[in-house]
Amino acid sequence: MTGAERREQLLDVGRALFAERGFEGTSVEEVAARAAVSKPVVYEHFGGKEGLYAVVVDREVRRLLTAMTEELDVSGLHPREVLERAALRLLDYVEDSTDGFRILVRDSPVASSGGTFATLISDITRQVEHLMVREMENRGLPAEAAPMYAQMLVGMVALTGQWWLDTRRPEKSVVAAHLVNLAWNGLSGLEADPRLIAPRAHEPRPASAADPAPGTGDGGGAAGAAQRSRTATTP
Repeated sequence: MTGAERREQLLDVGRALFAERGFEGTSVEEVAARAAVSKPVVYEHFGGKEGLYAVVVDREVRRLLTAMTEELDVSGLHPREVLERAALRLLDYVEDSTDGFRILVRDSPVASSGGTFATLISDITRQVEHLMVREMENRGLPAEAAPMYAQMLVGMVALTGQWWLDTRRPEKSVVAAHLVNLAWNGLSGLEADPRLIAPRAHEPRPASAADPAPGTGDGGGAAGAAQRSRTATTP
């Protein structure tokens, strides 16, 4: 291997071990053994376990933060659709980068006041806060409450992601729909069978989401029509 290839191999091995055993449970000896190299090779590239861990965590933080920023950096979308996209993107990351997410939350859960994941959540919350200020001003609500509501929204999504990390039931689109259901409608307006209203960029829009059949989705009859009207037209 070239030096760059060996470094990537060690990062992959370290990532898997840190996700499996945590920082304290992983040793340089185990990293070297799994990579089939000597201990000095690990020290040469990273200076020790701490250096390897720092690079692994930094990569995961940047990967997740970039993904969430892309979904939040939008204009012209209905606020509910922005919330849907952000919830789905987090669950995408949990599904596609399970080891990475496990490393981020293992030693620094979202409820913690410090640590890498808490810092990451704070960065995301600041972006959500800007969106909340705009929406609250549009609705004539006190914008000074925006930071509090941003914490509530991001905390709810992040904690749900931690829960789904191990359960993987139900599927992520259903989890995202229920997240948005609670965040958008509140407990007093929960829909019996919530659906995502916006298609994914790489997926065709399902007919059931675009045109729910009577008696399904957000309700049938006059009550269902009223609910659909509020969802589609209320900014």
